[in-house]
Amino acid sequence: MNAVAEKTLLTPEDLLAMRDREGFELIDGELVERNVSVLSSWIGCLIASLIGEHVRARQLGWVFGADNGVQCFPQSPSTVRKPDVTFVRAGRLSWDQLGEGWLRLVPDLVVEVISPHDLAEDVEEKVELFHRVGVPLIWVVSPTARTVRILRSGGLTSILREGDELSGEDVIPGFACPVSAIFPPRPAGPVGAMPAP
Repeated sequence: MNAVAEKTLLTPEDLLAMRDREGFELIDGELVERNVSVLSSWIGCLIASLIGEHVRARQLGWVFGADNGVQCFPQSPSTVRKPDVTFVRAGRLSWDQLGEGWLRLVPDLVVEVISPHDLAEDVEEKVELFHRVGVPLIWVVSPTARTVRILRSGGLTSILREGDELSGEDVIPGFACPVSAIFPPRPAGPVGAMPAP
């Protein structure tokens, strides 16, 4: 008789207690490794830096990187997802909440940078999860296509290309940058040193 091994389900607290938790997310209690690449990590850091500089100068809120987990899914309390960038407006987070393990409220902006090993359905599932809980603004960044797909809570979507401007809209007032600014310049010759952000 073949015994089927039962999956060990984890809690968000279990994930928090893991030493190497940065590389994992939790989906309905199941541990899932995050796909990353050098380029997607670089782009995520650059976007966080650009938004962070604008936000800090105007005290508009909080910007978090890819190690921050979001636990705000009422239909799936054992799920922790980690966007590459997360923004929360000023006044929505208390000091007590900043001391908690995972972000437990719906962010105002999430940014997902697609990695080469990401499956399209996995990206869509993650994006749809944030869309369903009412994240006002979602950016899905494709380093390969050099585009940004914008999803808004009202249902309006758009795709921006390198000649377009990326805007924080009413979520991050005053923030704007060329789409081309979040990607490394296309090399004219052999690949050389990566430009500084």
